[in-house]
Amino acid sequence: MTRKTTSDIAGRRTIRDVAARAGVSASTVSRVLGGDYPVSTSTRTRVMRAVRDLDYVADARAKAIAGAGTPTLAFVLDDITGPSFAHMAHGVEREATRLGHLSLVCSTDGDAERQLEFIEMMRAQRAAAVILVGGTADTAEYRERMARIADSLASAGSRLVLCGRPPLDPGTPVTVIEYDNESGAYALCAHLLAQGHRRVLFLGGKPSNTTAQGREQGYLAAHRARGVTADPALRLFGDFTRDSGHRLIRQALAQSLDFTAVMASTDMVASGALTALHEAGLSVPQDVSLVGYDDIPFARDLNPPLTTVHVPYEDLGRLAVRTALTRTPDAPDEHLLLGTHVVVRASVAPPSEAHE
Repeated sequence: MTRKTTSDIAGRRTIRDVAARAGVSASTVSRVLGGDYPVSTSTRTRVMRAVRDLDYVADARAKAIAGAGTPTLAFVLDDITGPSFAHMAHGVEREATRLGHLSLVCSTDGDAERQLEFIEMMRAQRAAAVILVGGTADTAEYRERMARIADSLASAGSRLVLCGRPPLDPGTPVTVIEYDNESGAYALCAHLLAQGHRRVLFLGGKPSNTTAQGREQGYLAAHRARGVTADPALRLFGDFTRDSGHRLIRQALAQSLDFTAVMASTDMVASGALTALHEAGLSVPQDVSLVGYDDIPFARDLNPPLTTVHVPYEDLGRLAVRTALTRTPDAPDEHLLLGTHVVVRASVAPPSEAHE
């Protein structure tokens, strides 16, 4: 009669059982499963056959180490409550599921240290990709930090993806998925100028943020192209929130700034601006025209429906996943750019006769 080992009786296998079955040491089994050290093909084959024969990967953690668990990717952003980011997350999740991956979401609240800790955890767990989302301060320190992260992830078989962020230095193993941010702002402001507006109030985000910078640059470029002087007093800065739009309009009215149109840096900012204009007894677009940026779903439900720039956020998320998972981890940098377009609704009209 065949004698059963303690592990047979308990219904669990240990790394020593696998080593005995494969005829190797326990440390060799650990190396094969961890994938950190080179071993011969024949040794790897014997170990993995023993793993399967003994069902050693029945433990979920062991399955992940052995490569038999569900592969993961990470989606990292500052604020999970932002509507545009929510649509991007939806695209990431749907494409990850389609490709057999589990997507993990981390909201950092702008904490760089928390971001680094999460990325390191994903590297240790061999996530297939780490997707960083949203504008940032494009400094030398930032580029150096991202380059280190990209190299570290690539060395672990992962891939860094920057979504809606500027590219890094050439040769960095990173995938960059952007949308045409500045051109969208240019087209939007050009639409206002074509309607006859010459005093366009710009409600910007944080001046150091690359997304905010691109939208301001598009605003200024449209003025230059039309030969219109952009009054510096008509550029106010806050953040990308509804409260910021409300506060900046109140500030502009308190300062008696003369404007016939408002270009908000996001639809959320435009929503707050619309409320502040209504509170001041001003009608949109009869008294003041108003535009936003992002084309999030509620923009069409405002009163009036908002003219804005459509950004394909869900497509960005899908493309970020698909591109990252079909690339070699240590492949050189790759940069993809998606288009934007103006969606014309009822919030814009020519300036009233009093301003002509």
